[in-house]
Amino acid sequence: MDTTHDILETIEMIEDNRLDIRTVTMGISLLDCADHDPKVAQRKIYDRITHQARDLVTTAQGIETELGIPIINKRITITPMSIVAAGSEVDDYTGFAETLDRAAKEVGVDFVGGFSALMSKSSTAADRRLLDSIPAALAATDVVCSSINIGSTKAGINMTAVARTGEVIQELAQATDGIGCSKFVVFCNAVGDNPFMAGGFHGVEEGDCCINVGVSGPGVVKRALDKVPEATWGEMSETIKKAAFKITRMGQLVGTMAAERLNVDFGIVDLSLAPTPAVGDSVAEIIETMGVGTVGGHGTTAALALLNDAVKKGGLMACSHVGGLSGSFIPVSEDAAMIDAVRSGSLSLAKLEAMTAICSVGLDMIAIPGDTPASTISGIIADEAAIGMMNNKTTAVRVIPVPGATVGDEIDFGGLMGRAPVMAVNPSSAEHLISRGGRLPAPVHSFRS
Repeated sequence: MDTTHDILETIEMIEDNRLDIRTVTMGISLLDCADHDPKVAQRKIYDRITHQARDLVTTAQGIETELGIPIINKRITITPMSIVAAGSEVDDYTGFAETLDRAAKEVGVDFVGGFSALMSKSSTAADRRLLDSIPAALAATDVVCSSINIGSTKAGINMTAVARTGEVIQELAQATDGIGCSKFVVFCNAVGDNPFMAGGFHGVEEGDCCINVGVSGPGVVKRALDKVPEATWGEMSETIKKAAFKITRMGQLVGTMAAERLNVDFGIVDLSLAPTPAVGDSVAEIIETMGVGTVGGHGTTAALALLNDAVKKGGLMACSHVGGLSGSFIPVSEDAAMIDAVRSGSLSLAKLEAMTAICSVGLDMIAIPGDTPASTISGIIADEAAIGMMNNKTTAVRVIPVPGATVGDEIDFGGLMGRAPVMAVNPSSAEHLISRGGRLPAPVHSFRS
């Protein structure tokens, strides 16, 4: 910061507007940990993580104290486990998840992501083994997060994997009383430098190790818009861009410092407006400040389009290496105003799906009745993946069937995961559609070379 005004403004953003570094995430390649003996592979994985990330938490804490900015989570991402474990002679990958859990706890991080598989076009035997292992693996661990990629604009959508995934989510919900589903994400067009959970993994195109930073500041953006109550659409865009610029600069500073001190590469800043259950730290409140009476009402998608675009433009001006998901998250359980909108009936699953054509990710942290059929969950995933595939963007689904819960019940997940009213799903059956299997072909506009 160059002036006293900038310094004071930053202090205000931290103290009053809930500006924080949501995560400093270390990505670690495990490609050379593969071994035909699963015990040997697991030992290599444990040793690699505990050696590489041994100073991650203390380094982040030091930067937090030095700069006076909160760093909420310290995390690790690893190479998708289906690739690392593929050569091991074992059918169940739960042991690999337990190894990740032990290593993460040893170095003191909050989460480790990458118990993952990439199956957008088809599935290897290892991909299928990992997918089948997810319920037991997440039931047996505390801080392991899992994801799969079932589609892309270039490849289409692997509908056979989509069908099985709906069943896996139901199995996971039964094994963990629902909460395990908060640690499992289904992607279309997944990215390999995402520092956020539960969908983070270290892509195969990444180097041996790097630091990626996730920055969040919904409160900062809302406060900036509060100061221009009669702004035009263009003026709102400029206001958001300036706020996003300042937030991203802070993220770049933290990421650069962490990478230098840990002697690894600096990867990207992910500028995603990620809300928390705290009042004043809400993406929905930003939309309502822009003029929508209650989020979910008419005009919501247009307001979200402006917000997402302005955030990206401001971030790109501030940092040469913006990546990850960067934009606006709309997780229902983690956003106080979203929760209120669901309670009031203003926000439905159908409206949320429309909003995902604009936002950074997709249908996120949504509680649904525990007796929702697996084929219906697969239908939700297929719809969301189609939005991502056709629009060449990342979309995701993180739904939570809560055993024994019905529409209108409220589930408390605790901490940053918040609480969620159980939302209604369309009762029409998708079973015949989902049972067809095969692959939904890629769109015509994917054929570029």
